[in-house]
Amino acid sequence: MGVAYGGLRLLLAMGPTNLPRLGEVALDGWSLGFTFVLAVGAGLFLGSIPVWRYARGGQAVAVGTGGRTASVSRERHRSRNVLVVAQVAMSLVLLVSAALMIRTFVHLRHVDPGFADAERVQTMRIAIPASLIADPARVARMQHEIADELAAIPGVRSVGFAAAAPMEGIEPNWNLIYREGQNDQSNDHPPMRLFNYVSPRYFHTMETPMIAGRDLTWTDIHGPTLVAIVSEELARELWGSPQAAIGKRIREFAPWHEVVGVVADAHAKGIDQAPPATVYWPAKLGDYKGADAIDFSRAVTFVVRSERAGRQDFANEVQRAVWRVNANLPVASVRTMEEIYGQSLARTSFTLTMLGIAGSMALVLGVIGIYGVISYAVSQRRREIGIRLALGAQRGALRWMFVRSALVLTGIGVGIGLGAAAGLTQMMKSLLFGVSPMDPATFAAIPVVLVGCAVVASYLPARRAARVDPMEALRSE
Repeated sequence: MGVAYGGLRLLLAMGPTNLPRLGEVALDGWSLGFTFVLAVGAGLFLGSIPVWRYARGGQAVAVGTGGRTASVSRERHRSRNVLVVAQVAMSLVLLVSAALMIRTFVHLRHVDPGFADAERVQTMRIAIPASLIADPARVARMQHEIADELAAIPGVRSVGFAAAAPMEGIEPNWNLIYREGQNDQSNDHPPMRLFNYVSPRYFHTMETPMIAGRDLTWTDIHGPTLVAIVSEELARELWGSPQAAIGKRIREFAPWHEVVGVVADAHAKGIDQAPPATVYWPAKLGDYKGADAIDFSRAVTFVVRSERAGRQDFANEVQRAVWRVNANLPVASVRTMEEIYGQSLARTSFTLTMLGIAGSMALVLGVIGIYGVISYAVSQRRREIGIRLALGAQRGALRWMFVRSALVLTGIGVGIGLGAAAGLTQMMKSLLFGVSPMDPATFAAIPVVLVGCAVVASYLPARRAARVDPMEALRSE
């Protein structure tokens, strides 16, 4: 119960926020009652196996010294050996699963997310509803004013904003994006592309590398020029290289926009998903449909790069800066990019933790089972050991005899476990990243770990057996 309580606290702390009813998970009366019934039922069932075996058909149980004067038969060992083999097999399956998740987690941590020094980037979500500011142009100017106020906070190095930050959990925008010279007839539509609205210095704040061309300027935002920035992936798809994209033109609905920059790819929906080909429009597009039809985003995520990011006093200053522009603006989702990045890994780390706890417990139970079986065999074969030693058997040979017995059981369990793991890990494909469900390194390393644990678990009672005094053993018999 103590281990279960500690493991539950760990799971709740690492569980993803979108896991349904996670907060309701607890060691309540129902779970404790179920565990108690299961434990008692298992004990009664397993304890009844020898009774059923010897009572079936009216067989009598031998009474006397038979069990003490003869080596224990295979029949008598069979049930214990089956349990040890099963424990080893289950341990291997769980440990292979946990190892695959560990390798997945390592691969994910080495993927470039499209931004840098996430712990130094403070984010906040600000929406300007039409009920507060109806004029779209005024909304764009207010967003600019907020950026200026945030930039004036001591310690702030850079400020920008976008309709959505990478991995923020906001559903991205998708639409057809046409490039100049492409046939845009209904029977030749291009694939859907992700698009985002960004401000000047957004990429600088996120430290997203500019591969080619230049960043946006406030003149691009408020002026008549129609420009855009594309991701490296989209530039390669449409024009073959980032450099070739500069000066080309694309559009969504109406006028063409000149591509002035190409930025590195960003993992918009999660580090475990490939970065999509993306178009970055200026935070306010040109007025191409009339005075009242300016395309923009009322809800944006501001990103602020500062060494003070993540501190409460800095968050308070950020909020006051926003309220200096308009005291009625709500500031929501105040967190760092490090928190957003960590949340994108929550599913993987949660699964890893669960499998790690289960695999560790299974390994411990397997080691205990091996130790118990070998210890029991030593106690039952004490007279035999004494005779062997009296007849000149080497103590090293005796130790190896018991270790070999454990290795045989472990080998059988490993063989069964490998077959089961090969099938079950295929169901983990959606959880894995950068590693195959049949990863050779994992399937080779885990059996070595189990065999090593089996050697240690069996060596201790084997060493005790080799230290038996032959005369004392025979005298006691």
